[in-house]
Amino acid sequence: MAAILPARITKVLPDSIAAEIGFDVGDAIVAINGTPPRDLIDYKFLCSDEFLELEVLDASGKTHHIEIEKDYDEDLGLEFETALFDALIQCNNRCPFCFIDQQPPGKRSSLYLKDDDYRLSFLYGSYLTLTNLPEREWQRIEQMRLSPLYVSVHATEPEVRIRLLKNPRAAQILDQLRWFQERRLQIHAQVVVCPSINDGKHLEQTLRDLTSFHDRDVPTVASVAVVPVGLTKFRPEQDELIPVTREKAQEVIAQVRSLAQEFRQQFGSNVAWLADEWFLIAGEELPSEAEYEEYPQIDNGVGSIRLFLQQFADAAAELLPTKINHPKKLTWVVGNAVEKAFQPILKSLNAVAGLEVNMIALSSDYWGQAISVTGLITGHDLLFHLKGQDLGEGILLPNVMLKHGELVFLDDMSVEEVARQLQTKILPVAGVEELINTCITDSVSN
Repeated sequence: MAAILPARITKVLPDSIAAEIGFDVGDAIVAINGTPPRDLIDYKFLCSDEFLELEVLDASGKTHHIEIEKDYDEDLGLEFETALFDALIQCNNRCPFCFIDQQPPGKRSSLYLKDDDYRLSFLYGSYLTLTNLPEREWQRIEQMRLSPLYVSVHATEPEVRIRLLKNPRAAQILDQLRWFQERRLQIHAQVVVCPSINDGKHLEQTLRDLTSFHDRDVPTVASVAVVPVGLTKFRPEQDELIPVTREKAQEVIAQVRSLAQEFRQQFGSNVAWLADEWFLIAGEELPSEAEYEEYPQIDNGVGSIRLFLQQFADAAAELLPTKINHPKKLTWVVGNAVEKAFQPILKSLNAVAGLEVNMIALSSDYWGQAISVTGLITGHDLLFHLKGQDLGEGILLPNVMLKHGELVFLDDMSVEEVARQLQTKILPVAGVEELINTCITDSVSN
């Protein structure tokens, strides 16, 4: 078992219990009521008590013992540099479509960590395969009721899943789903479709097997996302993988929609949904908002474009003026996969008198992709496509292109470096309100 490190504090929320006591950034929690927390799950569970005794290590290395009396479940108001205070559970599968293995060498080490950790799945919705869990972690999932988890299934037929994950333990997936079912715990599943390996009859078998676990008052498989395989020019040679063509995308759309209609009649829900990319690759219209129900797989790109369009329409009705006082010209950079879908947004922005927004939809030279989603556009791509162009007063940059919490692209280039080379301002925007407000405010600032 990996050593548990003290949980280092990176933020103390104002007006919180922690602020009142005098916690500082750089302090670290060693133990709560005598138990060292392994991760954020332990921390939240242990801190739910009304009486706490904390062992705290300050930045100078001195140990303090602090007693706290509070309301049950009241938060202390602390944030940490990582969600895991022991080691990351890493992946030992060798999936040929793994994005980690489709990157160039020489980038920051964190880009090459293969996470297969159920704790990050529970906390943040990242996907795991269930092939790397020792028995004690299964027991912890059961004891702490860590549900839902997000599981990369890809195929339910043992030989097909072994072929995809290159791991004999991959064959256990149906038994593992029964384990969740017996304990009334839930998962959200994903299936990455690799043409000629797990498509066609294999995809149908997988979806039928998964939806057979949807038939309880607490459905074991709450939803399934069907996602196209994404390939880059850095992928390993002889990986058996075939890119998804327009024809293949149209075939998968027809197949999954037909099955979803059947599931809807049986369960009152589609259960299985197609990622937006299928429709972009196929050149077909996105489904209506109603088809996505409660958007159970929004973070997997299922319905994210439709939701963004709806959110923009709602926000524009409230926030978008008929004119702005000072004329402004901006460049909005997106992946070329969404160029057609985002035309209504572009039209609405340019209907504002005095505002000119020029959308530039990029493919990724960096990854070697002819069709690219916005989140994979890199600093290299911006320089490759935009150098020497009139970009107006600045670039509207969707923050999905950036490493979470940092102004760094996936290729390790910083926003500051790209802005300097393009000789313009870069304006990261998160969500529709920030997009609109950045367009209509009088001044442009980094």
